[in-house]
Amino acid sequence: MLGMKVFMRAIGTVSRGIRAPIIRQGDNLVDIVATSVVNAANENGFSLNDRDVVGVTESILARSQGNYASLEQIAEDVRSKFPTGVCALTHPILSRNRFSQILKGIAMGVDELYLVLSYPSDEVGNPLISWEMLDEKNVNPYIDVFTEDEFKSLFGTVVHPFTGVDYIDYYKKLTDGKAKIILANDPREALKYTKNVITADIHTRVRSKKRLYAAGAEKVVGLDEILSESVNGSGFHPLYGLLGSNLATDTTVKLFPRDAQPFVEATQARIRELCGKTVEVMVYGDGAFKDPVGGIWELADPIVSPGFTAGLNGTPNELKLKYLADNELDGKSDADAAIKEMIKKKQDNMINNMASQGTTPRRLTDLLGSLCDLTSGSGDKGTPIILIQGYFDTYAD
Repeated sequence: MLGMKVFMRAIGTVSRGIRAPIIRQGDNLVDIVATSVVNAANENGFSLNDRDVVGVTESILARSQGNYASLEQIAEDVRSKFPTGVCALTHPILSRNRFSQILKGIAMGVDELYLVLSYPSDEVGNPLISWEMLDEKNVNPYIDVFTEDEFKSLFGTVVHPFTGVDYIDYYKKLTDGKAKIILANDPREALKYTKNVITADIHTRVRSKKRLYAAGAEKVVGLDEILSESVNGSGFHPLYGLLGSNLATDTTVKLFPRDAQPFVEATQARIRELCGKTVEVMVYGDGAFKDPVGGIWELADPIVSPGFTAGLNGTPNELKLKYLADNELDGKSDADAAIKEMIKKKQDNMINNMASQGTTPRRLTDLLGSLCDLTSGSGDKGTPIILIQGYFDTYAD
């Protein structure tokens, strides 16, 4: 018999993958998500609570919306924006899933294409070559520019360490040999060939556009501006265009989902109807983390979460337990009780407070999106819905 002593709850944050049926265009995703979460709780003997977090992968929202486009529709939009048929395409990521179909569609919409690739890696860390190879050849990637032949003469044929793909050769073949490839880390190098540019970078696109226009570009269009509205009945995204899209079939891409905000709010309301609890809901894509071995930053989407309920605004406001344990417990006989009391009395805003130094000042949606992405994976787990419980609890709860 343990008597009357009260023990703290032994489990903190729990992340569960929730299985769902295969989603098809036109499905009522709000109802599918809500019933999948509630049924999982009922069937597996756990309770839902206020402030639990339900994450829904962007791919099933886009699929339920039918947010797809064909290569011909991409080509038509590109041709309408560059009627001369000549343009450069700067700094795409190196990805079969993320960019191969986009490149094919763009190449179909032009007559001449100048493809500027960054090196030694792309924007999210996919390598063309290693930094060690640059050092061996005494190459300065900030100023040195190469043609395809010059690059291969210096470094030979190089393949991606994980996929085994020679992306220079692969991307050239995708354009039917139409692309002239330049290796340069300054997008303004494209202006030596044409004043019309498509910027393919994701997170640096605003700066790239400004630099190109300041250097004399006549027309600069980002991937976020291609299919920003429907073309002959295509899917589209008004903010991100082709950014966040994935290969769907040999002739189509799946775009980033639209209307994520009304979806999460409707899903929150539906779960409240079913079980009486107010959970937070978010749509998530890539997590915002970097692989320390491969050096790849897993954020090819333009944003981690395109839609989330109001309770997920902001950043964590936490105390660093290690700091408290090392600095604030002298003379206190009950360390657990002392720390719990400090947590209960913490300020609403811990910025510049030493007791919070070392906690992660990232947006809640970026942290939660990373947890969702790691839990669901990108393969065959069949769990496009994630339930996170206890995330907002503290040691004092």
